Amino acid sequence: GRLRAERACWRAVRRVPGYRAFLEGRGVSVEGLVPAGILERLPETDKRSYVDHYPLAARCLDGRFPFQGTTIDESSGSTGTPYNWIRSEAERHIAHRNISFFARYCIGAEPLVTINAFSMGAWATGFNMSLALNRNGIVKSTGPDIAKILSTLRFLGPGYRYLILGYPPFIKHLLDEGERDGIGWDRYNLHAMVGGEGMTEELRDHLLERFHSVFSGYGATDIEIGMAGESPASVALRRLARARPGLRRALFGDDSRLPMVFQYNPLIHYLETNSEREVICTVSRLDVLSPRIRYNVHDEGGVLNYDQVTAILRDFGVTLSRLGDEKDAAGPRGPLQWVQPIRLPFLFIYGRRDATISVMGANIYPEDVEVLIYRDARLSAAVHSFCLSVSTDAASTPRPCFALELNDGVAMDEAERDRVAVQFQAGLDDLNLDYRQALTEFPAAMIPIVQTFPRGAGPFKLDAGRIKQRRIV
Repeated sequence: GRLRAERACWRAVRRVPGYRAFLEGRGVSVEGLVPAGILERLPETDKRSYVDHYPLAARCLDGRFPFQGTTIDESSGSTGTPYNWIRSEAERHIAHRNISFFARYCIGAEPLVTINAFSMGAWATGFNMSLALNRNGIVKSTGPDIAKILSTLRFLGPGYRYLILGYPPFIKHLLDEGERDGIGWDRYNLHAMVGGEGMTEELRDHLLERFHSVFSGYGATDIEIGMAGESPASVALRRLARARPGLRRALFGDDSRLPMVFQYNPLIHYLETNSEREVICTVSRLDVLSPRIRYNVHDEGGVLNYDQVTAILRDFGVTLSRLGDEKDAAGPRGPLQWVQPIRLPFLFIYGRRDATISVMGANIYPEDVEVLIYRDARLSAAVHSFCLSVSTDAASTPRPCFALELNDGVAMDEAERDRVAVQFQAGLDDLNLDYRQALTEFPAAMIPIVQTFPRGAGPFKLDAGRIKQRRIV
């Protein structure tokens, strides 16, 4: 994997004009580089340092891109300004193949009807997931339209195996709406593949009451969808770590959070971590039109190879190849669907270090919230700081949560918090393209929860005396 990454780096240095200019601008002697050991000589890249400074063509091989077979995906920046990501026909073909394999490995090769409930349009996931899963069986791309999904299920009937794709909270909402509509979920053989945001094991527990299996994928539009995926082994490992704090610390360190856990192919994506525990990715394949070299999406996490995980589990009396037998890894209806592990490394991800939260595939940034606070003179006078999180409401629906640390002598009653929530919703609809799209597709999950705390209380307790507040919990 490292050799392939070095080859990709060397090719980018020689053939991508924007990348050469980026290196020269950081004092890296391009002429002095050789393939061996090149990774240690190259700085990280990201949106701000690289993408924002060089035009699209300059970031492509030989400073140009072919027109035939090429597509452009879109993702939204912090204030709704779209980023565009170009992909060749060959690299999309490989991504589709990998996603197809991942689905077949996790849920089997029996006949399959896939209902794609991801958002359609310029976003990378929806369109590409339909093409990928078409290799595994019949696909109907409904988008996040609950009425269409329920109608499709009724039309085809319960005699098929179904795979439903979508954001985790949408899948939960689909179950709730289907229950109210009398669909009779127990008659259907359901599986789910989710992505676009993290998922708690508590939400997976809820989904597993109706689904036979639920797997999540990991990727970033900046780099590639389907970079890594949950496997039966990684899901069992995460659930075991949830139940056994000592094992969680041995695997992931002292962080109290439970990360998402995936497996990935190191011959395709070379992953490393920096001093801030951010995962750095080099796409090692040579079919990539716009190479991503040591690219940082600012996701916090780490990498463990297969033998490391095996050794840690052995210390706790657990065998990796028999994780499916562990009762702490079981679901609400008994043991999870299990196939023997593939000898691939594990990737664990906590989420974005840049304080981004994601709900229904919509990224919400601290910059958005700062704009909304400072647009309102009363609010800016009342609020000392804020932080973002995803909170589950009484109906078990994940929603964006904004905690406000109030200045001394300031208080807000429930009516005032409700007013601020309405204000935040309207403001995000105006500022953030991702939020606006998700609000039209699933409004219940996008209604903000606003919490208020006195100075130094609640989630702000550890921030007392800090010059720079944490923006996410």
